[in-house]
Amino acid sequence: GPSRSFAFPKGRAQKSGDAPFVFTVNLSIGALIYTFGAIVLIFSLWLYYDVRDRKLIDAKRRRVVFHCIRCDKLYSASEGTEVCPCPRCRFENARLRF
Repeated sequence: GPSRSFAFPKGRAQKSGDAPFVFTVNLSIGALIYTFGAIVLIFSLWLYYDVRDRKLIDAKRRRVVFHCIRCDKLYSASEGTEVCPCPRCRFENARLRF
């Protein structure tokens, strides 16, 4: 099959008549290695962004609920908030516990 040859020096000064060290890579094996590397790269990026997006979406989705005892409004805030002012009347309410 078709192959490519790459010449690398031996690390010492070559005398005239010395043949350079030749490293031969079969073209089909090189294409296979390139394709496999591209697939691994794409899968790694997909996995990284999937995990990152899942964490961001879960953080936005997890909310705690509040009920204003002054104006009777229901509202929410991000997870971890224990006391939050009402958006309508600014009265601070404790979160609802179920």
